[in-house]
Amino acid sequence: MNDPGLDEPIQETSKDVEQDRKDELDFQKEDEQAFLNPSRWWFASTAFPLLAGTFGPMASAFSVCALSENWRVIVPHGPGGNEAHGIDVKDPGWLYAVNSISLLFALTANLALLLNMARRLSFAIAQPITIVGWFIASALLIALVIAATYGLTLPGQDRALTQAFYYAIIASGLYFVIAALMCVTVYGAYKGHYPQEFKLTMSQRTLMLQTISFMVYMLAGAAVYHRVEGWRFLDSVYFTNFTLLTVGIGSLAPKTHTGRALLFPFAIGGIVVLGLVIGSIRSLVLERGKKKLGSRMVEKKRVQLLKKMYKKDQQNKLIPIDSKEQADDLGMTERERRKSEFELMRQIQDHATQRQKWNALFISGSAWLFLWLVGAVVFWKAEHQQEWSYFQAVYFAYTSLLTIGYGDFTNFSNAGKAAFVFWSLLAVPTLTIVISNMGDTVVKSIRDLTDYLGEFTVLPGESSTKQRAKQLVTSVTSTFRGKEGREETMDEPPGMLGEKQDESTQGIRGHGAMTGATDRLAGEFEKEELSAADDAVQRGDEVSKDAHEYHYQLIREFRNVMKHLNENPPRRYTYEEWAWFLKLMGEDEEDQSLHRKPPVKVRNDYKGDRKPDMQQGGMEDEMDEQRQWSWLCNRSPLMGETGEADWVLERLSVTLEKGLKRQHKSRRDKGQSRVNVEKDAKKGLPSDSGSSGTLETQKGAEDKG
Repeated sequence: MNDPGLDEPIQETSKDVEQDRKDELDFQKEDEQAFLNPSRWWFASTAFPLLAGTFGPMASAFSVCALSENWRVIVPHGPGGNEAHGIDVKDPGWLYAVNSISLLFALTANLALLLNMARRLSFAIAQPITIVGWFIASALLIALVIAATYGLTLPGQDRALTQAFYYAIIASGLYFVIAALMCVTVYGAYKGHYPQEFKLTMSQRTLMLQTISFMVYMLAGAAVYHRVEGWRFLDSVYFTNFTLLTVGIGSLAPKTHTGRALLFPFAIGGIVVLGLVIGSIRSLVLERGKKKLGSRMVEKKRVQLLKKMYKKDQQNKLIPIDSKEQADDLGMTERERRKSEFELMRQIQDHATQRQKWNALFISGSAWLFLWLVGAVVFWKAEHQQEWSYFQAVYFAYTSLLTIGYGDFTNFSNAGKAAFVFWSLLAVPTLTIVISNMGDTVVKSIRDLTDYLGEFTVLPGESSTKQRAKQLVTSVTSTFRGKEGREETMDEPPGMLGEKQDESTQGIRGHGAMTGATDRLAGEFEKEELSAADDAVQRGDEVSKDAHEYHYQLIREFRNVMKHLNENPPRRYTYEEWAWFLKLMGEDEEDQSLHRKPPVKVRNDYKGDRKPDMQQGGMEDEMDEQRQWSWLCNRSPLMGETGEADWVLERLSVTLEKGLKRQHKSRRDKGQSRVNVEKDAKKGLPSDSGSSGTLETQKGAEDKG
């Protein structure tokens, strides 16, 4: 008889069995699709909208700067007369009107994009508003810039253009670029390369909000110092910029007690906000960007390797072995063939990881070098009245880029000040990314070399000199070959994997409350399953005993794998460990029925009603059929961006959940069968014991499976 009060919950969980299978397939499809998206379309679907959402508010802030002051000044004659001390010339009313309309279109475009990303406005409605709004804003500002340059001359006067004019140029350029990027995004969506929606993470949305907050904070601070110190508003913007970026050029400094007192909270608050922005940029570029770039490199290397093997007629190493004759011809079993596939995949990963690190350093370093040298050209030309040489401009850009800020060279021209604000907002985060990338490559090599020299000289370790030299040679050789990561050997058979890992991961940091609570809960489940298995032995129910022992194994490995989640570097399992995990999930590496020859390419578009072709691994559309796969195919657990421990943990939890649901369903069916027998007995009808027994046997076999 069923336990009282459990009938309804058991019935509800049994109804979820088919849905559970569908959810599992959806999870795997999303994971595979995230990996298969080519990097250029990832940029179009995620990076371009993120850039637009970040630089859109910045461009709008520069539009506010362009609207805040007149665009022309008369340069006074005599000693010390320069454009920084020019006399304002009032602009015509139509210039203010067109400038305001441009800002209105830009703000509308920004709002539409943010509402679309927040899923408050549909893609089809928001994107035309965003793109058209930014293009119109850009066109209007460009028209004003041309008119101010050629149509608003002052005959007989030495005139100059103010910082507001140059901010208008910067804003118009930003509007045009981000609108063009969004055109690429819309094109990719309508061509079916990704869904017509933005799936931005919380950190990506946070970056946009932080950028808006920083620009508002900087302009608000400029307004305060404009009032307190009596500076021009755009000079105050220049001051708040080099203050919050900690450059400290020193050409402007508070003179009043109020201004100096306000600097205490203003500077620390701005530095905190800036730190949050840089942290978000670093996280997105170095973590998400690196993962995507690394995954793409793995995919390209995988395709290259398969093509090379096909060209050399080595396809027999990729075809599952289904007979003893085939195994004898190759001289290996199916498990050995799979292990060779696994090792090839590890080589691909190692090569791609090394290449990705150095590529990331090259890209970020090139961007930093470009900003440095090209920025120096801009400052050299802008400060022609100071007669800077190019070397002096390079020196100024370098000391500003590294936030040293000696103050021996400063910007006095209006063009130089406006250019410096925009340039510094790009340069400082870029420098942060370069330093972080150097930490994975150059700095790491220097640190390792320092440690080795220390062991050979003043800080000898426990190893002998010969052993240290051998380790050094091995390390250098592995680095050039791209061998990195953690490959562990198993001294224990797969069945002892849990105990071995449990001992080796003592003291792993990072789980905290999650590990404590979940580990205790899983421990209780382990005890329950062992107790249930003992009860089944006493009853002589071998099928139930096997099912409970199987659940115990799943829970035990679940606890062990959970300890690997936050390891640094991430945990990389050996082939024997993978074979054990897969066996727990119902896939035997010795059974070739679920194995297949790896495909070279897969289809991954969304054209029309056609979904991405995730069946290249041999999976069927029917829910109940398992899919064939290879360690070198797109369905390989080693291919996606998901960490190995995360992948195993997710699949173990799904397997355990399905097993428990089958067990509950079996108990419910047995209970219902007993109720039917009792009803038939009360009615005087013969019981269909044979049918009932057959049913229980089937369910027991299902549990055992």
